[in-house]
Amino acid sequence: MPAPDMQAIETRILPADAAGIAQAAATFARGGLVAFPTETVYGLGADAANAAAIARLYQAKGRPAFNPLIAHVADIAAAQRIGRFDATAERLAAAFWPGPLTLVVPQAADCTVADLATAGLDTVAIRIPSHPIARALLAAFAGAVVAPSANISGHVSPTTAAHVAADLSGRIDLILDGGPVEVGVESTIVGCFDEPTLLRPGGVPSEAIEAVLGRALARPAAETDTSEQPLAPGMLTSHYAPRAAVRLDASEVAAGEALLAFGPVTLPGADQAAAILNLSPLGDPAEAAMHLFGYLRSLDAKGARSIAVMPIPNDGLGEAINDRLRRAAAPR
Repeated sequence: MPAPDMQAIETRILPADAAGIAQAAATFARGGLVAFPTETVYGLGADAANAAAIARLYQAKGRPAFNPLIAHVADIAAAQRIGRFDATAERLAAAFWPGPLTLVVPQAADCTVADLATAGLDTVAIRIPSHPIARALLAAFAGAVVAPSANISGHVSPTTAAHVAADLSGRIDLILDGGPVEVGVESTIVGCFDEPTLLRPGGVPSEAIEAVLGRALARPAAETDTSEQPLAPGMLTSHYAPRAAVRLDASEVAAGEALLAFGPVTLPGADQAAAILNLSPLGDPAEAAMHLFGYLRSLDAKGARSIAVMPIPNDGLGEAINDRLRRAAAPR
């Protein structure tokens, strides 16, 4: 059954031939969701630049929190349009792309990947897949596609179109049937920071990466817990939060506070707020998800001492929004 804040839609299943790939690319372009085969499992894709489509993706998967998503691209030129590659990143890309390696790099100045896909971080996770259907689809779309596994969060990863349909029929627009895929581990994730860092083991052995770099990969200093904000898919680290304090479930606005509003009714004291942004005047959780990270950043830039946040219902995407806001409000 669709998630509580989703309407059931018709899910088409098409063969992954030239006509099906063209239909899938057109579906991405109009904000739709497409499941397609990769070299490991079927992925659920959305236009990485379309926040509304990404909000639908979270709804379809029932994903519990707004974790960073990997942006899949067709080639290195496309990767360099959204991320900044230093010598380390360039060396790893040349050695292992296309393939199961994800690089986390600083965003390019004109990066088009939506805040909702990067979870509000200033980095972006990028991969060039090696599966021929995935590559053909990315080339046809000519843009970045975010694509976690095409299943309900917590369910077994899908290796056939039938597996995808069993989980996601009525939730997504299209399934490209490329037959069964080879089951493999997820991509290795390397953060291209001051010290190249192994963020998640995966399909490319760390020893192979270290042989290319001529040095050992750094490892995160310690395991982190689920209350913290992920730095990259599959890895948790210290949470991002605005400089201003975040006050949740506000019933009024104090003088000098900024207000992150939700719904058509405002709060007492809003007339003296330092700034106001409304996640969704209509009270739509999907619209609120689209705006969440950008609005937090914009209000923080106003220099208010704190940000008052109106209550948001905990249904559907509201659960993920509240999860993210609790992290932003956590003591630090």
